[in-house]
Amino acid sequence: MSRTVTVYCGSRTGVPRSYLDLATRVGAEIAARGWSLAWGGGRTSMMGCVAQAARDGGARTVGVIPRSLVDREWADREADDLLLVDTMRDRKALMEAHGDAFLALPGGIGTCEELFEIWTGRVLDMHDKPVVLLDVDGHYRGLLDWLDELRSRGFVSGYALDRLVVTDDVTTALDACA
Repeated sequence: MSRTVTVYCGSRTGVPRSYLDLATRVGAEIAARGWSLAWGGGRTSMMGCVAQAARDGGARTVGVIPRSLVDREWADREADDLLLVDTMRDRKALMEAHGDAFLALPGGIGTCEELFEIWTGRVLDMHDKPVVLLDVDGHYRGLLDWLDELRSRGFVSGYALDRLVVTDDVTTALDACA
């Protein structure tokens, strides 16, 4: 079955090599499954690695990037489709529209913001697409602990937590996207 996985991940340079390797593996595995990739449209850091590996494996790539970030993130002009939008909100909406599943890799506040928005939409039944967090080496451990604390205080339901698949394994993460 043809699918498009929207991947959220870090775009900053200087991240550990292991994260670049992870993004490369995810892109290659998306391609190996015959799927397409939608991502933030950047060619640096993890964003660039996931897209290049997907393309190298024959996957179609759809990058979505705000016009104001084209130079700042060095837009990936090799994308099969590079969609320019006006705002970050437009970017997220178009990435959501293209995705059949959503996969968050290690990243910073932008990745977290994208993850929380798409996950909230899933919890509120605004979509029924898989939302997966690939938490290698405990990158999100503090966040997950905080979410568990919010659950214990009554701010987050078990239902909400169950709408997020959390794994530290690439194959399991992509299987959850199927």
